[in-house]
Amino acid sequence: MTDRYLSVDQVAELLGTSARFPRRLIEERRIRYVKVGRHVRIPESAVAEFISSRTVEPIRRARPRVPYRRAA
Repeated sequence: MTDRYLSVDQVAELLGTSARFPRRLIEERRIRYVKVGRHVRIPESAVAEFISSRTVEPIRRARPRVPYRRAA
């Protein structure tokens, strides 16, 4: 139980969004959350999982082997 639990406002600040976005993630069950009475808390690990699962890595293309030509 070493995970830190964040409020919706804290998650919104961490993601750089409004509070509406984490609330929508919770409503659509796209992120793990914990209900403590009437309060909703999101584990830090759930935020990290959400970010890593949505991270798009760049495509590394091999440089084409074009011979150098003289500039005009």
